[in-house]
Amino acid sequence: MSGALVSRAVAWALVAVSSVLVGCAQIHIGPPVAGVDNIQKARALGAAPLAVGNFKAGPDVKDDAGISMRSNTVSSPVQGSFAQYLKENLTVDLKAAGLLDPASKTVVSGELVESKLDSASSGGSGSLGARFVVTRNGAQVFEKSLRVQATWPSSFVGAVAIPAAINNYGGLYRELIGKLLDDPDFRRALKT
Repeated sequence: MSGALVSRAVAWALVAVSSVLVGCAQIHIGPPVAGVDNIQKARALGAAPLAVGNFKAGPDVKDDAGISMRSNTVSSPVQGSFAQYLKENLTVDLKAAGLLDPASKTVVSGELVESKLDSASSGGSGSLGARFVVTRNGAQVFEKSLRVQATWPSSFVGAVAIPAAINNYGGLYRELIGKLLDDPDFRRALKT
């Protein structure tokens, strides 16, 4: 075998090995960042500052630590938990709106009840659901389950499909918090 053929064979072997290694990666979704829409919705609540309490994954959420997608694992950058990621998304929005007070007697807590992500080449989809509870002075004043979902174009090519899936799935957290902030029963509970 000539030197050029050996070099070419080694190069292809390295490409094959690195594609296998890259194909089995753990990928974090982006850190929670306050969104302008949610900040405005929070300010429009007309409520006193809130505390953010305990958030946990419900019994039906089997993948709180990571979602398997195309031989990769998508995980949360917040304590390795999507329930904690949801909590942190709410926290950063309330803080940016000037409505976060850890000592407040009004506390919002939650339970992640649904967390799904699919990046099939025919199209990506995701859904997210949570049960939110508000207590004031230890008494429950609000409880409701909310859900959001999305679909987006996908691709057979992982380098295209995976970032699209991660961005859209991460966006569901902001959307779910926005849905909570828009909920008329939630708004009413904070004003009474």
